[in-house]
Amino acid sequence: MGKNIAIIFAGGSGARMGSGIPKQFLEVNGKPIIIHTLDVFEDHPNVDEIYVACKEEYIGKLKKYAARFMITKLEGIVPGGVTGQDSIYNALSAAGKNHDGDAIVMIHDGVRPCITKELIDDILRSVKEYGSAVTCTALYETPVVSRDGIAVDEVPSRSLFYTAQAPQSFYLGEVLEAHEQMRRKNPGYEGVVDTCTMMKMLGKNVHLVEGPRGNIKVTTPEDLYTFRAMIKYRETEQIFGFSRGEVSSGLKK
Repeated sequence: MGKNIAIIFAGGSGARMGSGIPKQFLEVNGKPIIIHTLDVFEDHPNVDEIYVACKEEYIGKLKKYAARFMITKLEGIVPGGVTGQDSIYNALSAAGKNHDGDAIVMIHDGVRPCITKELIDDILRSVKEYGSAVTCTALYETPVVSRDGIAVDEVPSRSLFYTAQAPQSFYLGEVLEAHEQMRRKNPGYEGVVDTCTMMKMLGKNVHLVEGPRGNIKVTTPEDLYTFRAMIKYRETEQIFGFSRGEVSSGLKK
């Protein structure tokens, strides 16, 4: 049976955050965001290994952080590429040197630190049943279509729309083959915003797994404030023994 592997891409520059260092290395509650993310996979009993694609000049720093915060499942750190998909391909290739194609890979963004054990459980279950799993959340806002950016042309039903997030999970052999195919026909990954997009471009079936709305991507100062608030909320849960269900039902009253 193949192993379950986390593939983390952490090559962002932090430009939208306005910080002088990549956003994944900003510290929140005493540790970098990337370590908050790695902690979730480190602590999950069914995750076997972790590979990270990181900006080359920060690989040494990440190794030191991983040792300091006891990320023992970290099997490899590889340099990031020109694009996010290049970075993912580099990490997948590193995993492919050590594992057969039946390993399950969970491709995740290093600045999405709020994933849950339950989501990882659902992702692994979906891949075993359907061959793939893309984390999505239902769209709560009203979508509109505007072809010129000025006038609203259409207002489609939001019941049809979801937003794709991460993890996005597949069998290692299939997703590596998809990357090779895409790199032959589209080496710059033009129009490929994530693995889900790439797989659909290649005519693959992709299965949706609904994830929690708290699975935020920390890319702006506002996101950073939200992440800090979520940490405080979770600390309150641990201290006072609140369950999410109890808190939610209390808010509705």
